[in-house]
Amino acid sequence: MRNDLDPERLARDLDWNLLRTFIVLAQSSSVTQAADRLRLKQPTVSSALKRLEDRIGKRLINRSPGHFELTEAGQLLHREAVEIRGSILRLGTIMRDVADEVRGHVEIAMASHVVSPLFDDTLRRFHERHPAATLTINVSASRDALEAVMARRASMAVCLVRNRNPKLEYIRLFREFFGLFCGPSHALFGRTDLTKADLKGQSSVSFVTDRLEDALRPVTLMRADADLEDRVVGTSANLEEVRRLIMAGLGIGPLPVHVVRRDVQDGMLWQLPPYASLPAIDVHVVWNPKAKMNRAEMALRDMLIEGIRATPIEDRTYV
Repeated sequence: MRNDLDPERLARDLDWNLLRTFIVLAQSSSVTQAADRLRLKQPTVSSALKRLEDRIGKRLINRSPGHFELTEAGQLLHREAVEIRGSILRLGTIMRDVADEVRGHVEIAMASHVVSPLFDDTLRRFHERHPAATLTINVSASRDALEAVMARRASMAVCLVRNRNPKLEYIRLFREFFGLFCGPSHALFGRTDLTKADLKGQSSVSFVTDRLEDALRPVTLMRADADLEDRVVGTSANLEEVRRLIMAGLGIGPLPVHVVRRDVQDGMLWQLPPYASLPAIDVHVVWNPKAKMNRAEMALRDMLIEGIRATPIEDRTYV
């Protein structure tokens, strides 16, 4: 493989279809599997890989019987190719947006437990101001929402953040507090004389991000402090499903206090100790500054930023 790669020549001559094929190869366990996914013959995919390696001048995949993995150069190329694909996918949206009226589609990757009057009011004002723009909200785990923004599959994310990626931009939307709850069939339901000691050894349910290394680390520490059973009997990335598991009596679980206040009033959930010093969790709006946004995406992002900056954090803190 040669090392005298001319960047200008590469930019001029490189075939995008080779990169598209490589992305599928990188996400497959063999050339055969990639060929099946692309609906191409195996020799065609092998030939495309060889041409790309010849053009790049680096081996991209180490392949031998029972062995198929990206080289260091392959891993780097895959990351860049994914970003290039995101930009290409957005070209159609950008071209459709060339008009006096703000048009375009906004794709929002949303964590499931977002309850924010400020966000809802911004959506209302955005639609009133730009009725020709369209929106899609996809609910997913915060980790997946951030990946979608990084890969430019989503215009922005509204989610939890554990470690900030320097390639993304962040602004805090609101702060919420998590408490521990049980359902009507649980032995502790309705008791007003409880202390943390009463929770020792009880089974628990939680979110998939309820781990020390993840976004809900403070909630993990609260569960540990309550000395709940180490084994988590049920998990979900979706708040509604965690709520369902708690109500069904599978165990004690964490939920945002302000989100489930009505459930407590209606006798569907019961809050357990601790009642003070509850863990605070921040929810952010996140976007990729390198993504080429259409006018609708820019308008919604700017309206959110303006609303957030005009509203003191005290008014965006929900307890």
